[in-house]
Order: sequence, then structure tokens, then C-alpha cells
Amino acid sequence: MNVLRTENLKKYYGDDDNLVRALDGVDLEVERGEFVAVVGTSGSGKSTLLHMLGGLDRPTEGRVFVDGKDISELKDDALCVFRRRKIGFVFQSYNLVPVLNVYENIVLPIELDGNTVDKNYVRKVIEILGLTDRVHRLPSQLSGGQQQRVAIARALSAKPAILLADEPTGNLDSKSCKAVIDAFLQAKKEMGATIFMVTHDSFAASFCDRVVVLKDGRIYGELTRSGTRREFMDELLDTIRTLSDESIPIGRNADGRNKNGATPTGRNKNGATFAGRNKNGATSTGGKADGVMSTGRNTDGMRSSGHVKGGDSDDNE
Repeated sequence: MNVLRTENLKKYYGDDDNLVRALDGVDLEVERGEFVAVVGTSGSGKSTLLHMLGGLDRPTEGRVFVDGKDISELKDDALCVFRRRKIGFVFQSYNLVPVLNVYENIVLPIELDGNTVDKNYVRKVIEILGLTDRVHRLPSQLSGGQQQRVAIARALSAKPAILLADEPTGNLDSKSCKAVIDAFLQAKKEMGATIFMVTHDSFAASFCDRVVVLKDGRIYGELTRSGTRREFMDELLDTIRTLSDESIPIGRNADGRNKNGATPTGRNKNGATFAGRNKNGATSTGGKADGVMSTGRNTDGMRSSGHVKGGDSDDNE
């Protein structure tokens, strides 16, 4: 059952010669309990898509369904209430109230909504995210990764249908990044959370069940994980290389270490690039060692499939 669905979603700015198609016909579904990432170059429409899905902005055309409700039809007041109760947000900036401790920050949205805090549920969230011994600390007494975990706990506290995360690891070092991704994975495993994450970080995206690639406001391709995390990251890096002459800033390598400015090539085992066009326009498709072919959307828009050979559990290397 899908928790999130879009139909022909469009967002245009300006008109005539100044028309910008930030989103240009996006059809997307996210199933309950799925962890999905969206990647793309700057200006591809990632943040605009997240704003549309979260009801933070109105589409020019198309519809957005969250937990079966068409939020495109809701008036502003009704949309505000729906968003507060059904959609959890996690941003790059933690947005914690500095004078409130961890527990008070986590339950604040529930109290502002006039609802009774489910203390047992909140306690479970705090335990799952490893914050039990920090509930009385102020945000200034926490590391960046710990503050982001508090933000995730706050987003989960109202029992939303979906979490929308906008560059949640963007301000973090590699160790804190992995801790935040682990928090999402724990929320998915222990609570059945559905997570939709916008990111520039291929290392973070490689832990997801599925990755959607945006280019020029359209879905350029999708990758579905069926093997190890490392194999999936290789598939992802191969796809990224086909987007443009310059790859998406990937942030970290397969081990999670910060890069020194070099961009990994991410080739298949036989050395062929992932559905990349060569100089004469021909498409090269790299075969995997077991004969399964990896295909991507090429420059004329062919759909991609990123299945790899079977492997380990979700967080295996």
C-alpha cells in the first residue's frame, strides 16, 4: 500500500521566455515502510519536490496524495493541520528550541497541536534513537549528530504517515552521518517508518531501499536495491555519471570517509560505465559478473533499472 503518490506533478515559475519548469510531470509512489532517497544535481527539482510532497508549496498542476488524502485540494488551514499530524519533517538545520531540553523539544509539536503526549510511545522513540541518557540536556550540550537524532525523534513523536528529510546529513561529518542514517534505519525496522529523503550524499542514499534520480524536473531513472550496500552504491555512482559531465557532489566514498575533492568513477566490474553515452552517441551498458545487465535512462530518457545480484541485509557492506 502506498503512503505517498503524485500524479503528473508540475511546478512552474515565471512565464514565456522566463519560464522555469522546476517540476515537469513527476509520477511517484512510496510504499508503506519504504526508505526512498532522491538525488540529482543542483537545480534538478529535489527541494521543490519535497516542498510539494509536504504541502509547503502548491503545485502548478497535478496532485499529491499522502496517506490516501489528496492534499492538493485542502485549504490552507486544513492543510496546516494535516501536515502537522501526518507529515514529519527533518531538515538540514536541526531547528531545535535552544532553551528546551531534548524531551521538551521532542514533544513540543504534540503539545502545540493540543494533543496528549503518548509517553510510552515517545519513550520508545527516544530509546530506539539512542537518546535515553540525553533527555535532560539542552541542544547546546549535544553534538550535531545527536541534535539531528532529536529532530528525527521530534518528527516521529506525532506518529506521522511519512517522514520527509531534506539533506539531513548535509551538516555532519562521516561518523555523525552514519549515526543519523542508522537512526532512520532503526525507525524503519522497529516502528515501520516510511522515509523519503532528499540528499546530495551518495553514501547516505546507498542505505535506502530505492533511489530516484531527478534531472531537469523529471524522473531520470530509479534504482532498486537487491544486493549489498556497496554494490548498490556502485550502481548509484554509475547512474550519477550519466547525468552530466560533472557528477553530483557525492560527499563520501563507499566507506563513508569524506572525499578530498576527487570524484569516484563507480564503474561496473567489467569497467563499462553505467548506461553512459560515448562520444559518438552510442550507449554503453555494463554487464554484471552474473550476467544481470544494469541499464539506466540515457540522454534520450530511457528508464533505468538498478537491480544487482542478491546479497546481504540492509546495512551490510
